[in-house]
Amino acid sequence: MTTNKEKIAFMSLPMAELLLRAPFIGEFFDTLGLDLPLGEVSPEEYFTLLDGELLEDLGLERDSLTERFTAFMGLLENLKSGTGEPRIESITIQGGHDKSGRPENFNLTVRPGEVICIVGPTGSGKSRFLADIEWIAQGDTPTGRRVLINNNPPEAAQRFAIDHKLVAQLSQNMNFVMDLTVEEFITMHAESRMVEDVATVTATIIDLANDLAGEKFTPQTPVTALSGGQSRALMIADTSCLSSSPIVLIDEIENAGIDRKRAVHTLVDKRKIVLMATHDPILALMGDRRLVFKNGGISAIIVTSDAERANLTLFEEMDAKLSAVRNALRNGERIGNTA
Repeated sequence: MTTNKEKIAFMSLPMAELLLRAPFIGEFFDTLGLDLPLGEVSPEEYFTLLDGELLEDLGLERDSLTERFTAFMGLLENLKSGTGEPRIESITIQGGHDKSGRPENFNLTVRPGEVICIVGPTGSGKSRFLADIEWIAQGDTPTGRRVLINNNPPEAAQRFAIDHKLVAQLSQNMNFVMDLTVEEFITMHAESRMVEDVATVTATIIDLANDLAGEKFTPQTPVTALSGGQSRALMIADTSCLSSSPIVLIDEIENAGIDRKRAVHTLVDKRKIVLMATHDPILALMGDRRLVFKNGGISAIIVTSDAERANLTLFEEMDAKLSAVRNALRNGERIGNTA
């Protein structure tokens, strides 16, 4: 949080020094229709020297400029330091009821770095569960579930915040409508997060997305031209590197045509809480626990055992063989040559 002492310091610093500290400071003056002061002129001196007729034409009050400027600088400082972004030690999901009204008798607590897998037949309630988490339900959804943040009911700001959302969701269908290249899209997000080296962060995210994607794309590829798998890979890379949301919901990542294991590890390495609906046995056994859904409710919570972890190695070997067959088909090879 920015102190009064720091606010006074902002006002007296030369603009050249402030620009080095916060390059986005120009946005403040552009928004108000003012020229950006340069050199050794401080904001305090600049506001004092502004022509009264100009201020009147712009609808500005001289006395309010200092308050507005210090508030803006405080926001930039908080964004750079991460102050004000949600710090989540745990989320707890309290059971509601299934489609028949039968109660779900569970309390599930999940912490950063954990992966919870959600399994069950189509229509069994997996997507509804993810929606309850995204909404941070408080008994106000069809299931009656409740979600606690750090063992407490969430504040209204945590549920409805636009700029610091607690939950990021990667759905099965992701479509871009912006007329931007991949590089422009990620750069715009990086700039909004006030990162210091936008170019490096942007390149890192694109490289990571290409490592996850089945087919490579370039920084100049329009986001509207990305395939479903490429879009999902890009958003996973972006979420892991730039998103402030501590909770990530994934719906059937196995259908995205990406390196699904590495995608999950990428999010876990960033200390995200990951809840993932899946039909993939490899992903299901990668999780710390799995929730089994029937008739719209959770019928069981299973902790992944050592024996299941041992089987995971066998399943991964089988999956590698199937992947080789898929690649052979894509490359026009005859399947017999891959044996």
